Amino acid sequence: MELQDYLKDHTSAPDDVLRWLIKETNIRTNHARMLSGEVLGKLLEFISKMISPSRILEIGTFTGYSAICLARGLKEGGSLHAIELNDEQSALISEAFERAGISQKSSVFYGDAKIIIPSLKDIYDLVYIDANKREYSIYYDLVFDKVAAGGYIIADNVLWDGKVLQDPLPVDAQTKSLAEFNEKIKNDRRVEKVMLPLRDGLFIIRKIE
Repeated sequence: MELQDYLKDHTSAPDDVLRWLIKETNIRTNHARMLSGEVLGKLLEFISKMISPSRILEIGTFTGYSAICLARGLKEGGSLHAIELNDEQSALISEAFERAGISQKSSVFYGDAKIIIPSLKDIYDLVYIDANKREYSIYYDLVFDKVAAGGYIIADNVLWDGKVLQDPLPVDAQTKSLAEFNEKIKNDRRVEKVMLPLRDGLFIIRKIE
């Protein structure tokens, strides 16, 4: 059995809503591999439940799987803001949120995150980054002052299929940008951080002050 299959086999299975969303994403999109997946989704749910955030920001929601997982940890009266570049997924996202019972506490902003983030006025307890890999450092800088002291930023895909480990580093823009982002976080004394080799790499970052 492969490692990822073993992890999945020993992780709580997704509920009916998430199973429906996995199926619909495979049917209605060409990029189902972009789903957070069952293991990462459950970890995000656990983290959110442990933090019990009042405000969550997700940068890159795709069809809403990770947003649903994150929203399950919201404090009573809390809200989730999600940013998605591709409005072609809007109908599926809306249906998924409705099925998950999070429509009333979730807002989706369609467009360029670099433009949307500065317009947001809330302070967030938890931010999840899973959008354009070339722009992770930009998202981080834009959102940092909108994160509460003691709040968390989680970034997905930071190992990029192991490419960031290669020497010499591949020259493609995604790998180069992710490697630069990883070094940026490593050297940022305003935060404490841990990188996990889960799925395609997960950076969990806590703002100290």
